[in-house]
Formats: sequence, structure tokens, C-alpha cells
Amino acid sequence: MTKHLHYTAGLLVAVLLAQAIPCRAADVKIQADIVYGHKDGLALTMDAFRPAKPNGATILFMVSGGWYSRWAPPASTQNIFNGYLDKGYTVFAVRHGSSPRYSIPEAVGDVRQAVRFVRQNSKRLKVDADRLGVLGMSAGGHLSLMLSTTGDDGKSGGPPLERVSSRVAAVVALVPPTDLRVAVWDAPESLPAYRGYPALNLPLKEAGENSPLAHVSKDDAPALVIMGGKDKLVPAKHGEWIAKAFKEKEVDHKLLILDAGHGLEGAENRATVLKEATAWFDRHLAKRD
Repeated sequence: MTKHLHYTAGLLVAVLLAQAIPCRAADVKIQADIVYGHKDGLALTMDAFRPAKPNGATILFMVSGGWYSRWAPPASTQNIFNGYLDKGYTVFAVRHGSSPRYSIPEAVGDVRQAVRFVRQNSKRLKVDADRLGVLGMSAGGHLSLMLSTTGDDGKSGGPPLERVSSRVAAVVALVPPTDLRVAVWDAPESLPAYRGYPALNLPLKEAGENSPLAHVSKDDAPALVIMGGKDKLVPAKHGEWIAKAFKEKEVDHKLLILDAGHGLEGAENRATVLKEATAWFDRHLAKRD
């Protein structure tokens, strides 16, 4: 049952986003399995989807559901991104070290490394290093907000990649958990359903260190957060908490709460997600003179 729950969580993200985006993009070039790092002798990879008429801006999509990150043939997942490809965005589907082998802190480190890699190799990858956006749903939304709230300008010393900035220019987070301190197994408020996610078997101290809500500051990337008002898995209050924190720190943000559950189901809701997400990226990833 638990294994099925994990698989369903990861699959849900792909299925729902695919339903949300019509299949219109043509002449998309796919570059599969770009290696952005290694751990334990394994490659960390991403797939690139390049539109026929790129606008130079990039969206990094967090392949994550329940902090599980699974590989799929990239040609079978392109329809997830067509709405963005049609507008000229290059999309990188980023996979992180997956639960249960790897923890949430390790997943955060992986996707941060992916941002540094894309920025460092922007010329070779044919993207604008200053126009990087991030998109994710559920656990992917959490990782997106962690990138938004903990971006840095690079670390002095150490390997060359770590000296590269991990900042992004815009974030769209769908139904994201924003405070893991109420979700991990040791938390009194933790829901019974969370026992099905081994990634949430995390000490409270590490939960705080990996909660976007705990890191909000005035230099965070602009963030669009979309929650489901009927969501039982990640209640809409997670969006309300971080929206309040963004407001207090004067971070550009927008919170939408749709009449939907965790899957943001319904044709109208799916259309709203695509419309709002593309508008947010259009606004914040536009080329500056």
C-alpha cells in the first residue's frame, strides 16, 4: 500500500499537469539525461525541452511527488510542458535523489546544484542565466520555494560550481508544503497520511532548516503560490502562512486558493493554473533592456 501511495504521488503531478496543458507545441528538440552532478556513484540528470522559437528564458521543473523523483522517457512527458514551450520557454525537467534512499535536505541540495549548473553552463545550454524560473507541484512546489527563499550568490572557495549563484528570478509553486515543522512524523500536528511518505521521517530541527517559511527574506524571488481550498493533504493554510511572511518582508508574491483538492482538479482550475503561471513567468522572466 505504501509503495503504491508513493508511486501515485509522483505520477499525480505528471498526469494533472499534462491534463492542464494542451498539446500544441511542435518542433521541440529534446536533449535527454543531461548530467548535472553525481552522488554515490550515480548521475543526477535533467532533460531539456527546447521550443522552435526560444525566448531565452528557462523554467526548471521539479520532478518530485512525495519527494520521489522518477525517470520517464522524455518524449512521453513533453505534453506536460507544451503550454510553456509554446510561449518560447526552454524547460529543464530536473530529477533529484529520490526518497526513500535520499532525504529532503539532500533533495534540496540536488535541485540547488541543478540551478548552479544551468547558470554556469548557460551559454552552452543556450539560455539566459538571469532569466531562470522554477515550477513544481506538491513536493516539487516545496523544492521550488526552497530555491526561492534560500538562493545565494555563490560560495567563496570550494569547487567551481559552488561559487556560482543559485538564485532564480521567479517561482510558481502549486499546492506546496511551506512549513515541514507541522508535517514531519515527530510533529504533533502531523497528519496520519504523512506516514506514507518516508521523506517526512525527519527530525524537527532539519524540518525547520528545510521549510521555506523559515527562510523568507526581502531578497527572495517573486513567488506565485496556488493552493486548493479543499486540499486535505496540504491544506491551504500553508499558502496563507507563506503569503503573510512574503507580505511582511515586502516580497513580490501572489496567492490563489482554488476550489479544488490537492490535485487542483477540474478543467476550469487547470486552465487557471496555466494562465496564471505563464503570466507570472512572462512578467518576471521578461528580457530586460
